[in-house]
Order: sequence, then C-alpha cells, then structure tokens
Amino acid sequence: MVGPLEQAILALMIFVIMLGMGASLTPRDFALALKRPYGLIIGVASQYGFMPFIAFLLAISLPVPDSIKIGILIMGCMPGGTTSNIFTYFSKGNLALSVLMTVNSTVFGVVLIPLVLVLYAGALDLQIPRENIIATLVLLLVPVAIGMGLRKLNANTGAVTEFLGSLLAIIFILFLIVSWIPRNWDFLMTTSWATYFGAIALGLFGFAIGYGFASLLKLHPRSARTIALETGIQNGPLAIAIIAFTFSGTEAQAVMAVPALYSLFIVLSSTMLTFWFRRINSAGEQKLPDGLL
Repeated sequence: MVGPLEQAILALMIFVIMLGMGASLTPRDFALALKRPYGLIIGVASQYGFMPFIAFLLAISLPVPDSIKIGILIMGCMPGGTTSNIFTYFSKGNLALSVLMTVNSTVFGVVLIPLVLVLYAGALDLQIPRENIIATLVLLLVPVAIGMGLRKLNANTGAVTEFLGSLLAIIFILFLIVSWIPRNWDFLMTTSWATYFGAIALGLFGFAIGYGFASLLKLHPRSARTIALETGIQNGPLAIAIIAFTFSGTEAQAVMAVPALYSLFIVLSSTMLTFWFRRINSAGEQKLPDGLL
C-alpha cells in the first residue's frame, strides 16, 4: 500500500510538518500554557477524552473487521493537526487558542496516545504494537525541538518554517489523491460503507461535540469555533506515518484505510464548516476580551 519511495516521501513530509509546528513555539508559549491551564485542560479533554471515545463507539457499533477498528482507534487518538490552525484563521476563530491546543495535544500525545490506545484496544480485545508507536512519537519530537531552535535563533526563519509546515499538511492531502488513491482504487471500491462512515463521522462528531462542549462552558463564540475545529481535525499525516512504520502488508493497507479516507474528507467537511462559521460571524465577535481563551 505504501512503497519504499512513498515511505521516504512520507517521512520527509512528516518531518517538515513537525518542524513547522516546532517553529511556531517559544518557551514563552509553554509558560503561558501553565499560567492559563484552561486552554490546556480543554485541549486534553477534547483530543484525548472526546475523540478516542467517539472512535471507540464507532469501532464497536460499525460492522467492520478488526483492522478497520484499529484504524479508527488510531485516528481518534491522534493530536490536533496543523491544518486546524489554518481553518481557525479563515473561520475567524481564536488562533492563539488553536495553536495552544495543537501544541498541547502534540506534546502530551507522546504519553497519552499509547495509554489511550491500549485502554480502548484492550476493551475491544485488539492487539496494537504500542512499543513501535511510542518509538515513532518520540522520534517525532526531534523535528519539533529543531523547529523551536530555529525560531529562537531567527524569528523570520521560524515564521517561514512554520508556514511551510502548515502548507505541507495541505500538500500531503494532494499527495494522497495523486499517489495513494489511484494505486488503491480497487481496494477503495470494495471497501464497505461502514469504513467510509467511520472515517467521515469521526470528524463530524468531533466538530459537534467540541462546539457543544465550548457552548456548555459558555466560551466566547470565536473560542467555541476554535474548539470545534481543533476537536474534529486530527493529525491524519501522523496517523498514516505511525501505521506505515508499524504495520506491514495487507494489514497495513486495511489499518490505513480510515486515516487515509479521514484525511481526504476532513478537508471537505472543515471547509464547509468554515464557510458556515464565517456566515454566522458578527462584527461584535471580532474582539476577544483580554485574557480570554
């Protein structure tokens, strides 16, 4: 499903994407996160509370084989994707909160992703090679650290790297379209409706629950839009990379189906949601009160 050349390209893409994420960070961001734990709590609850549970419910309710269930769980346990920051910007959301949630979910993911995966996989009696997943996540922190170093050395270099990382996340989707889809067309045509439903519903349910959670907390509308996008948009490239470097053969093909389909459809659903957010946006919502996440 993923050849040696594609694995190399995938690894390079993931490296640059994580490099860009690191370039968006400064030590001050972490200090701010500790001073304003509200954003940290919301981010962790959204990414490692709601989304894995949604994935678990989909896995136990849909008539799909174990390999597809594993793909749903892995996708649901991923941190927020960098593309969520782009959609937050265009939807006139709270960009500072978006970046903070993405950063928190990525950094804490090294510990929380394996734990949550083991918890839910055990409940479904599924075997997931957690050691390989942990090793992959630890390695992915290296480009994040390098990106932070670039930002510290030169702000302009850091800004360019951050932009390239976000842009490459979009290019990654195009890479899937021109490379992965044609070569796996027969597989996609024979894939059951339940697999497609799981891949699409994961993001849609994430949007709805994230927005409902923010509304329950009575957050500012801009922050509510942000939490909806951050909850529903998971790091698809990271999920695909973990699967490509952890599984092999036909098993990898089946496990990768949901993250690949999710990555394709989440761009469409996020775009539609962004248009709706812009439509309901009012002039009075443009200014956030001081200190509001």
